[in-house]
Amino acid sequence: MARVVFTANLHRHIDCPLQTAPGRSVRAVLEHVFAAQPRLRSYILDDQDRVRKHVAIYVNGERITDRERLSDWIDDDDELFVFQALSGG
Repeated sequence: MARVVFTANLHRHIDCPLQTAPGRSVRAVLEHVFAAQPRLRSYILDDQDRVRKHVAIYVNGERITDRERLSDWIDDDDELFVFQALSGG
């Protein structure tokens, strides 16, 4: 199962510890995570079920290419890293 890691700034808003989840695509893995923590979905995906503009998802250090369908391939030993971009000055 893939490891799913969320950045610390997401932890301030919602409980999202490191976890493992089954699936062969980013979408499948995240759907498993959302089933356990439904509130997390709205922090990551917009109302069209696409990755929010201020959220980035990386698989093994590489940014995913499909932000709409989340179809990037996932292997059991992969790590997804999900974070929100921070802004301000």
